[in-house]
Amino acid sequence: MIRALTLLLRRDVVRLLPGLGANGGSGLLPLLFFLAVAMLFPFAVGPEPDLLAQTGGGVIWVAALLAAILPLERLVAGDLEAGVFDQLALRGVSDEAAMLVRIIAHWLAFAPLLLLACIPAAALLSLDGPTLQIVLSGLLVGTPGLAAIGVTIAALTATLRGSAALAGLLLIPLAAPILLFGAGTLARPDGSGIALAAVVSLVLVALAPFAAGAALRAARES
Repeated sequence: MIRALTLLLRRDVVRLLPGLGANGGSGLLPLLFFLAVAMLFPFAVGPEPDLLAQTGGGVIWVAALLAAILPLERLVAGDLEAGVFDQLALRGVSDEAAMLVRIIAHWLAFAPLLLLACIPAAALLSLDGPTLQIVLSGLLVGTPGLAAIGVTIAALTATLRGSAALAGLLLIPLAAPILLFGAGTLARPDGSGIALAAVVSLVLVALAPFAAGAALRAARES
């Protein structure tokens, strides 16, 4: 079982990582969108460094949340249609285990590159070093929760028409607690916001495989 899950994780990471697998260059779209928001924001509010420094951290969080919506359509629907999850079930891999592996793969393919993209984004938004460190810490603990929500929503909407738009509408309110506590760390230097974001993220990661697994079974039986 461990070997099967390891092979599945390797296959999912290669498939989802930008520039590799069947996604090709389209996997870069979330990162390009994230950087585009950071680049355009100074044009919208003006180049005043103090204003950008005050609002830039929140802009990075909102851009990260919106960028997380873009890959949702290709997380589950393609493999569901191709019968990949049926083959995994025949080999003894439960839907919950497959969804947990998919969450880990989605996080590995999305979050590290997003954290790296925060460095040029911080320069564009005139963020200083300590503020960037707080933003990175918040995103580090918050992005696993975003990945868990994303895979669950992708499983719930895999067989629906217009799933991409619906997934975006579902993700934004569900991710609001992570955004609230994560972006709140910028105003609470005691670190309590990061701790709360980490707790919310951990709970989501623990619950998501069961919810996504149930949604996957319902989609296969429909």
